[in-house]
Order: sequence, then structure tokens, then C-alpha cells
Amino acid sequence: MMQGPISTALYSRTLIDTLIRFGLVALLAMFCFEIFRPFLNLIVWAIILAITLYPLQTRLRGKVFAGDGRTATLIIALVIAVLLVPTYLLGMAVIESVERAMDIARRGEFHVPPPAESVAGWPVVGQRLYDFWLLAATDATALAQKFAPQIKVASITALSAVGGVGVGLLMFVGALIIAGIFMAYGELGERSAIRIMSRITGSDRGPRLTALCTATVRAVAQGVVGIAFIQMLLIGIAFVMAGVPGAGLLALAILLLGIMQLPATLITIPVILFVFATDGMSVGSVVFAAYVFVAGLADNVLKPLLLGRGVEVPMPVVLIGALGGMVTGGILGLFIGPIALAVAYQLFWQWVDQPPLQSVETTVKASTEPSSLPTGPGVGEG
Repeated sequence: MMQGPISTALYSRTLIDTLIRFGLVALLAMFCFEIFRPFLNLIVWAIILAITLYPLQTRLRGKVFAGDGRTATLIIALVIAVLLVPTYLLGMAVIESVERAMDIARRGEFHVPPPAESVAGWPVVGQRLYDFWLLAATDATALAQKFAPQIKVASITALSAVGGVGVGLLMFVGALIIAGIFMAYGELGERSAIRIMSRITGSDRGPRLTALCTATVRAVAQGVVGIAFIQMLLIGIAFVMAGVPGAGLLALAILLLGIMQLPATLITIPVILFVFATDGMSVGSVVFAAYVFVAGLADNVLKPLLLGRGVEVPMPVVLIGALGGMVTGGILGLFIGPIALAVAYQLFWQWVDQPPLQSVETTVKASTEPSSLPTGPGVGEG
């Protein structure tokens, strides 16, 4: 007779104990996350770099140095030596371009030519565009006063972008150093990743999902972000050396176009025409034009070498990841965003393709039950 109240009380006490434990674990997890959050982007970027560069370490292991630590140190030192100088030059060029544009806007030295009369005859927007263009050409001060709030917001955004470039350069070097530490313990890290994934998804799917995430990171980092970054360096340094106005911003635009899988010739051809228009057909301008044009087509050679490795990720996923990452995380998010979204995309479809639990239980039950054989006359005879 007392079984019902005792069971109810025991169930209530167990539920309360479970909720208290869950609350304490959640509180500890939130506290740890708040401590770790300032370093989250840096660690994620370091993990991406370590996963991308680790195959190079496996090839060099034992050929130059015997230990993983020294091999990883050599790789990171070479990467910093090769990439730091051009990355620093382009970063300074971006800062200089933004500061110069803001200085021109502040002094009012930028003069807009008056529009042609035919602009007013354009359908729908012709008259409004003509009036706006004419006001900018005749009275730039009035135009600045009219759009003062928008100019203020744009200035703050530009200053934030300049600060983001500097912070991005420092975090790039820091992420490379941390990536070298991860690479020195690469085998231990791989085993730890498999253990964590196996604990979350099961021992049968853990190694496979770990390999999938690793392949996705390398495919997107090498085949999309890596190609765009290399192309930005090849073209951007030429812009800086040739003294092209706004070279840093143009190089950043090439990086965006590369991640969005658009041709760099959208930027290089107008710049080549500008150089010919200002410098004429000199030897230097011809060499610059030939080099920049070939560098703008370098992705056609690099993509078959790098993009074919790993797994296929739709370009809209990469594009959304790049734009969303840039909005939320600045220059750093531009690199992390597409890689993180590509991994999430692959994991999502792995979950979708996984058979439901009910189907798995039915299959296991059917495989364990004895086969129902016919028991008519003659069965088992002879």
C-alpha cells in the first residue's frame, strides 16, 4: 500500500538531485566559457592552421629533425618568414589607403566632374542621379552637411577596419605560434579528437566524423581561403610596388572576390587600364600589366592542385561563411567563417543521412531473431 508514495518521493528526490547537478555543471561550463571567450577566435584559427599545415610536418618528420617539436618550429618559422613581410606591407597599405581617403574627405580636396546632360534622361533613376551628381560636383560642402550622419558612421566603420587590420596581423602571428605548439603534439591531439568525437557520437562513428572534419578544414582552408590569400599577396604586392592608389583596399577586394569564387580580373583589368592611362606605354607599365594579368589567372592553376583535395562544399556555404564571418569577426572572421560553416554543413548532412534510431532498433531486432523456416512435411527429412 505504501509503494506508490515511496516511489513518488524517491522519483522527486532523484529529479531534484539531477537538476541540481545539471545546474552546477551548466554554471561551471558558462564560467569556463567566459574565461576562454577572449581567446576563442585565436585558438580556432590556430587549430585551423595546425590542421592545414600538419601534412607538411608528416612529410618532413625525420628528414630534417627527428622530433616533432623541432620540425613544427621550422615550419612555423618558414611560414612567418615567407608570409609576414608581404602581409605586413599589405596591412600597412590598407591602413594608409583608409587614412588617405578620410584625409581627402576631411579637406575637401576630392573634386567630382559634373555629370553629362544625358544622365538626366536615364529611366527611373536618371533625374535623381543627375541632381545628386551635380550637387557633389558644384557644392561638396552642402553634400557633406546633408549626409553628415552617414559620413560619421562610415568614418567610424573605416577606423574600426583600420584597427581590425592591425589586430588581425598580430593575431595571425600569434595563431601561427600556437599552431606550431599544436603540431608538436599532433598525434596526441588526433587521438584526443577521436576520443571526444567518439564520446559524443559513439565509438563507431567517432573516427569517421573526425576524419570528415579534418578533411573539410583542409579542403576549404587550402582550396578556397588559401588560394584567395595567395592571389591577394601576388597581386597586392605588385599594386603596392607600382604605387597604385588604394592598393591595400584593392588587395582586400581581391581577397573577397577570391573567397566568393569570382575572378580577380574584375579588379586587375581596370587597374591595368588605369596604369596605362597615367603612365603610358612604358616598359615598366607593360611588365606590370603582364605580371598582374597572369597573377589574376593564378587561381586556375592552383584550384586543380588544392581544391580537389578533401570534400566538396557548396560555394554558397563558403560565401555565406565569409560574409557572415567578416561582419561578426572582422578580418579574422573572414578566414574562420567559411571553414567553420563548411564543417557545420558536413556534420549536419552526416546527421541527416544517419538512419533513425527506430530503424536501427528494427534492423538489430530482425538480425537477432531466429529465422522462421517452413515446418511442413518433408522438412528436415532425409
